[in-house]
Amino acid sequence: MEETTNWFTEHGIPIIIVLVASFIGYQVLKVVIHRAMHRIVSARGKKRRAKEELEKRSNTLTGYLSTATGAIVLVIAIFMILSEVGVDIAPLIAGAGVAGIAIGFGAQSLIKDYLNGLFIVIEDQYNKGDVAKIAGIAGLVESVSLRRTVLRDLDGIVHSIPNGQITTTSNYTRDWARVNLNVSVGYGEDLDRVMAVIDRVGREMADDEYFGKLIKTPPKSLRVNKFGDSGIDIKILGQTKPIKQWEVTGELRRRLKKTFDEEGIEIPWPHVKLYFGPGEQEKRPGLPGKE
Repeated sequence: MEETTNWFTEHGIPIIIVLVASFIGYQVLKVVIHRAMHRIVSARGKKRRAKEELEKRSNTLTGYLSTATGAIVLVIAIFMILSEVGVDIAPLIAGAGVAGIAIGFGAQSLIKDYLNGLFIVIEDQYNKGDVAKIAGIAGLVESVSLRRTVLRDLDGIVHSIPNGQITTTSNYTRDWARVNLNVSVGYGEDLDRVMAVIDRVGREMADDEYFGKLIKTPPKSLRVNKFGDSGIDIKILGQTKPIKQWEVTGELRRRLKKTFDEEGIEIPWPHVKLYFGPGEQEKRPGLPGKE
C-alpha cells in the first residue's frame, strides 16, 4: 500500500497533471486558432468576398489546424507519460522514424490523399458548406479533412471521397452564383414585349423585401437563344449570393408563369399540327362519330 502511495505521489500525480494540462492547453489553442483564423481570413477577404464565404473559409481552416494541433498535443502527452513511467523514449523516437519510412512505402495512396488535401486547403478550392461537384459527384460539402472530403447529395446520400482521387473540382458557390434560365414563348409573341415583361419581373424580385437580399444583379433577358420545335427560347441571366441561385431561380419561374398568364403570353408545349395540303381538307374523311 505504501509503495502504491509512493508511486502515485511520484508518478501518478505528474501523469494526471500532464493529462489535465494537455486537455486544457488543447481547448485554449482551439479558441486561439479559431479567433486567429477568423481575423486573418476576414482581413484578407474584406470587401472581396461575402461574409458567408469568409465564415466557411475560417471554419475549414480552423478544423484543419485544430486537428493537427490535437495530434501534436496528444503525441507530446504520450511521450511525457511514457517518460514519467520510466520508459526510454529515445529508441521509440528512432523506431518511429524507421516505421514511418516503412509505412510510407506501403501507404503511398494514403500519403497522396494527405498531400492532395493539403493543396485543396492552400488553394482554397472549396470549404465546408459549399455546393460543389467533386470527382464527378455533386452535393453539399459536409466535411473536409486532409484525407477525405464528405459530400451529401440532393437525395441525402453521403459520399466519402479520398482526396487522392480528386482531380477536378467544380465549386457552385464561390463568391457569387448565377441564375441561368431559358424561357420558351410561342412563335406568335412580340419578343420585345416579352423581354420587357421578363425584365420587369426581375426588377420586382430585386425590390422584394426577402428576395432582394439574395440578389446581386436582377435577372434580365439577355438574348433570343434558340428557335425550338415549339417555341422561341429566351436566355435570362442574373447574379445572386452564393448557394441562393436555386431558390431565386425557382421563384423566378413561378413569377414568370403567373405574369405570362396575366399578360396572355403563350408558354408553348410540344404538339403536332397535321397539314394535308390545298384542297385536301375537303376530301379528308370525317372523324369517327361525326358526319
